[in-house]
Amino acid sequence: MRVNLITQSSRQSQSVPGTVPLSLTIRPACGLPGDYQCPTDSVALLRMLHKQTDLPASVLQRFEESMYTSFNARLLGVELSERVLTDLGYFVD
Repeated sequence: MRVNLITQSSRQSQSVPGTVPLSLTIRPACGLPGDYQCPTDSVALLRMLHKQTDLPASVLQRFEESMYTSFNARLLGVELSERVLTDLGYFVD
């Protein structure tokens, strides 16, 4: 399923140095309703994106920089499998 990923920096304290707590919004890229929010952190999100997507390293690097420098980071049109979405808690019908 193709989704848009939008992060917002969480107000929680950092549990691990270099790790930013995040609220991740998963939104269907096709414009249909179905937003889902889940808590995560920058390290876990980047690890999942490296392992579970075929996004180029340059795209992931720009996304990572955006997570650390702005309040909101967006990664649009990401293809994620139903298994990955289910693991994140997103129900796929």
